[in-house]
Amino acid sequence: MLQALEGRVELEKEVAAQDRLACLNALERKVLWLSTWMIHNANHLRHNRDGLKVGGHQASSASVATLMTALYFDVLRPQDRVAVKPHASPIFHAIQYLLGHQTREKLARFRAFGGAQSYPSRTKDGETVDFSTGSVGLGVGMTLFTSIAQDYLRLKELVPTDAPPGRMIALAGDAELDEGNIFEALLEGWKHDVRNLWWIIDYNRQSLDAVVSDRLFGRIDAMFEMMGWRVVTLKYGRLLEAAFARPDGHHLREWIDACPNSLYSALVYKGGEGWREHLHRDLNRYPGIRAILDDHDDAALQRLMTNLAGHDMEAVLDAFHGITDDRPTCFIAYTIKGYGLPFAGHKDNHAGLMNPEQMTSFQRNMGVAPGAEWDLFTGLDLSAERLSAFLKEVPLTAGGVRWRDAPQVAVPPSLRAPRGAKLSTQEAFGRILGDIAAADTELAKRIVTTSPDVTVSTNLGPWVNRRGIFDRTERADTFREEKVISAQRWAMSPKGQHIELGIAESNLFLQLAAFGLAGPLFGTRLLPIGTLYDPFIKRGLDVLNYACYQDARFILVATPSGITLAPEGGAHQSIGEPLIGLVQPGLISFEPAFADELAILLRWAFAEIQRESGESVYFRLSTRPIEQQPRAITADLEDAIIAGAYWLHEPQEGSELAIAYCGAVAPEAIAAHRELIEDIPGAGLLAITSPDRLHRDWRVARTRGEARHGWRFSPGNIVVAGCGCG
Repeated sequence: MLQALEGRVELEKEVAAQDRLACLNALERKVLWLSTWMIHNANHLRHNRDGLKVGGHQASSASVATLMTALYFDVLRPQDRVAVKPHASPIFHAIQYLLGHQTREKLARFRAFGGAQSYPSRTKDGETVDFSTGSVGLGVGMTLFTSIAQDYLRLKELVPTDAPPGRMIALAGDAELDEGNIFEALLEGWKHDVRNLWWIIDYNRQSLDAVVSDRLFGRIDAMFEMMGWRVVTLKYGRLLEAAFARPDGHHLREWIDACPNSLYSALVYKGGEGWREHLHRDLNRYPGIRAILDDHDDAALQRLMTNLAGHDMEAVLDAFHGITDDRPTCFIAYTIKGYGLPFAGHKDNHAGLMNPEQMTSFQRNMGVAPGAEWDLFTGLDLSAERLSAFLKEVPLTAGGVRWRDAPQVAVPPSLRAPRGAKLSTQEAFGRILGDIAAADTELAKRIVTTSPDVTVSTNLGPWVNRRGIFDRTERADTFREEKVISAQRWAMSPKGQHIELGIAESNLFLQLAAFGLAGPLFGTRLLPIGTLYDPFIKRGLDVLNYACYQDARFILVATPSGITLAPEGGAHQSIGEPLIGLVQPGLISFEPAFADELAILLRWAFAEIQRESGESVYFRLSTRPIEQQPRAITADLEDAIIAGAYWLHEPQEGSELAIAYCGAVAPEAIAAHRELIEDIPGAGLLAITSPDRLHRDWRVARTRGEARHGWRFSPGNIVVAGCGCG
């Protein structure tokens, strides 16, 4: 009786598994159709005023249809986060359409204003996107640093820990592995013992312009294993594995293993006849191979020889569900670029588009009737009712809320400015942050700092001494234990609030982006501060732009500004960085001269990065100590400092001249004004705290034709003494 019951249970499980597999295979077919049609519609059917190609990467989308169908409809849970490879955007939008999170209208306007984005975008596609992608390789690295952020929150119990942690997952094209930032991130992840991280490599062996070198695979797995990752290779599907099990089948495996990438891709494009010619020529001496060829017509032989594991739903599901621990895992999924499309395997297919005749044939083969191209389930073997019921039970959407509102962190009405007759803004920053660290406030608990090996030289020392360095495990300060005198206390533990990074500015900005998205991703807001040398912002500029594009919120403290490190040589002089602050969307820049200005602005920045329509904030600070201004800060003066400029000496009515300065050159401007005032008594002295905000204000004033904040001087009346550039 018991045996019969167990057998019945096993049978029911098998039936359920087969039903699930049938639904997933049907949805994969629909995802491929919708993504391909979406691109075709944008390029061949939609009205096009200028006649320029819209594009859309049909081939790159097709290679990940199986992988993404398995992930989004079966494997992912609400807490998991995914960075989709940029060129798979149409597949992503098709999946969201089937899940009810994307509209037909936006699909029809793919790559047009107001339509689904060419690359997944958090800010433009909405909450369906976990990480924006587009700048190749950055989405991959972003998942690693978000895993560190998740560990940080969980080990501090700032998020619920009763549910399993999310898996941070990146879908990457194999050509993305040419991007240096991926290897910088990989090494940093090893240092921080990164967990719950999957990188799925779409190994279609084709880049934008060519076929990827055969030698790449032998390096990919070795590189990941060296960093402590598990490597799972998905190479052959069930059809090929069955063929290998036949007499002489091992010769077929050896032939494919030895087949150069370029030849394999060419034969994929040529089809069954091409395969037959080469196999007959190279393996005809084996009776088992002749039998395999005899058993397959050209269409069946093409299906067999292109049955790579990355296109085999059962193989993909087994691989994904086979991972049950938190060890970082790299899946190398063998796929075919353009799989299922007329130009599959062709080396020129990256930017290729199916022409109308090819699309007509493809549509007929997919069973989609004219006029039903956007229908959810037309052309599939399963009923709409069955597939609708399946989609309602998808774990990703049925298992809980993916997005949470993160309450704001209380910010005090003011921060105390450091005392001292002569101070640099960099020193003032360290002392202000040290004061915050000494208090047991919610603000202090939510600040997390990070720096690329310049923690001490950017004055984060007082903060780190009080708040410690974050690490998954307790690590003692050896110098302290050995009673070696040091100003720094470098003990590491899960309680620490500073992330120490190696010298890689790309990693700094990815870590800031990850912490800056803690609110929407994990439901708990963090207030990240990153420090680096100002001239080296340029090294990570692409990643800074990427972080801002995602609407990640953080405070960037760059020091020293201008030429205040001139004795160290030109490489340590920041000349063009004020322009970065002016032009970077999503980033407000300030360059205060005095400690009291910095205290006001830093307090404002903590509030700004939490506002719904706020932005990240960039401070250019200086190592040059200057005489401080003994003064009382009024509400009006505070508003003007935040607005971008104020009169240190207000000009008299009718005065013809004013001196304007910014940052560390304040003493020269003050001295010049002191001398000038003897000849021009009414001359003014304008202190600019933010050329960025001043410029924004001026543009608004120009547009509206109105004066703003009482500025009474046109550019012709102002002598610019300089800024931190010197």
